[in-house]
Amino acid sequence: MTRAPLVSAGAELEPAELARYSRHLTLPGVGAEGQRLIANAKVLVIGAGGLGSPIASYLIAAGVGTLGVVDDDRVELSNLQRQIMHREHDVGRLKVDSVPRLAHELNQHVRITTVAQKLDETNAVALFSDYDLVIDGSDNFATRYLSNDAAEITGTPLVWGTLFQFSGQVTVFDPRTGPMLRDLFPEIPDADSVPSCAEGGVFGALCGVIGSVMCTEALKLITGVGTTLSGKLWLYDALDASVRTLSFSKDPKREPVVELGQYQAAACGLEKQDLELSVGQLTEMEAQEAVLVVDVREGWEREIVAIPHSQHVPLAQLHEGELAELARSASKIVFVCKTGARSYQAAQNFASGPTSSIPVYSLSGGTLEWVKQVQGRDLAY
Repeated sequence: MTRAPLVSAGAELEPAELARYSRHLTLPGVGAEGQRLIANAKVLVIGAGGLGSPIASYLIAAGVGTLGVVDDDRVELSNLQRQIMHREHDVGRLKVDSVPRLAHELNQHVRITTVAQKLDETNAVALFSDYDLVIDGSDNFATRYLSNDAAEITGTPLVWGTLFQFSGQVTVFDPRTGPMLRDLFPEIPDADSVPSCAEGGVFGALCGVIGSVMCTEALKLITGVGTTLSGKLWLYDALDASVRTLSFSKDPKREPVVELGQYQAAACGLEKQDLELSVGQLTEMEAQEAVLVVDVREGWEREIVAIPHSQHVPLAQLHEGELAELARSASKIVFVCKTGARSYQAAQNFASGPTSSIPVYSLSGGTLEWVKQVQGRDLAY
């Protein structure tokens, strides 16, 4: 099946381009015309991480005309397990800086634009308006809903994908013809309803599977070949190699998105500021009273770095009886993890439980922030 292509065709291909893209040129429905469409397309990728790496790699190899990448993050050592666009010598550098190098080494005909900023309410609509297609490889709910709404406002097709541990999802939100994210999931989920990759983990090679499917959908949209995943949610489970496709449709009662809103996912239970404690506040508190610091990370994480006086109880093993026993001589309990997500979950769980007579907190920024402020060193894992 073919559809109208997303863009108009570019200039005739040069002999070197005919050779480079010969495997596209022999494909039914693509051919030289399809390659000229790809060469004239402008694609924006949100995120230069686990999904952004294979997406950027295949778009550059395919010869997309202009590739924009937006990301304000820097490369950490733990990224290299799955974010294959970066190298060891990139640790500490901006992730978007790896994209021009990749294009220089792989396909210098592709024009690269990097935006070392976070996608937010101030730049989303303007960025989307400059591109024919956007691919969302972000890793948080707020950015996903922001990109969905910017796509709906500007009428820009959006290829969307997510990862969690051993599974992934891909769909296409095409405001021209199909349903959008808010037709599938109307509201932004609670902030900590799903752990991040840093907290929950992700199988490295899974990024390649999901990212490649996302790139395939983008090229199908550009060339008009095949049937896209608009109105379909493609789900992949790496553990049992299973694939499912669920269908969804527009909600006729949903009001269309006409302007950007607020994209801070709500925290359930107590307000987050009531449960969070800064490193400075913890230091002051410990100087005045008995504080139990409970590290809820896994054992291997403590081998990398740990707050010396903290007690270790992994989140999955944390229960009221053990906590009450540990806290017999403490006036306050402060949970700590890597960056603050799991510890906040623990604080929420126990703030209204049998030990609620003891104030509980989550250390904002986690162990990494404690190391930075107390020991004066930056650490990433």
